[in-house]
Amino acid sequence: MDDLIIAAPLAEGAVLHAVAGIAVPMLAVLLASTVSSIAGFAFSALCGALLFHLMEDPVYTVQVMIVCSIAIQSLSVAALWRSIDWRSLPMFLIGGVLGVPAGVYLLLQLPTGTYRHVIGGLLIVYAGYLLLRRPSRPLRTGPLSDACAGFLGGLTGGLAGFPGAFVTIWCGLKGWDKARQRGVYQPFILGMQPITLLVIYLMRPSSSTVTQLDWKTITFIPAALLGAWFGWCIFKRLSDRQFEVAVNVLLILSGIGLIL
Repeated sequence: MDDLIIAAPLAEGAVLHAVAGIAVPMLAVLLASTVSSIAGFAFSALCGALLFHLMEDPVYTVQVMIVCSIAIQSLSVAALWRSIDWRSLPMFLIGGVLGVPAGVYLLLQLPTGTYRHVIGGLLIVYAGYLLLRRPSRPLRTGPLSDACAGFLGGLTGGLAGFPGAFVTIWCGLKGWDKARQRGVYQPFILGMQPITLLVIYLMRPSSSTVTQLDWKTITFIPAALLGAWFGWCIFKRLSDRQFEVAVNVLLILSGIGLIL
């Protein structure tokens, strides 16, 4: 009887710990999805800043971010279908496909501490650029430059599930309007995520030390989609400047938090 009395609280504590282990990261996904859906990108950047502190396995963390990003971007691309720039997109995708294996290799080889410094630095540089940039003449570049931007996007996508930064910045430098930019970088993000998952599966060590996708990964999707809906509601109430500043300041703070 005494053993049963002792075992009951222990079992209850184990259940609560397991629930918390999923609930807290799920709240992080919800928050990141809400903020990122305002601008249409940077979900993995925001989510990574939180999840890398909450989940022990960095490879599994990247997989969770990629699965949630696929769900969010699928909705966005469906809504933007008529705005997709089919002439420019292929060169970005070609470069991205070439960059993903290099990023996945770094993902599997670098220690966890390096992840945080790399992602933190990317967040600070990326958000700082968007906050401090001044209007300038659009760049006149060819398809090869687009492929190079795509390669860098594939590299960061494989490394951290964050493929959109370089392509988004590059589209802005080319002087494209918002519709055309989103018609390139959101389909690019959507295209890179399943490719990254496939490459991770193919390149993972044969010792199976890399965590496999399981049902717990799928449970994060509703939180991601709900956050996307919240973000859209917030977007309708904010001015362009308000949401731009809010997102970029949060990115910078998240990057600093990762580095410290």
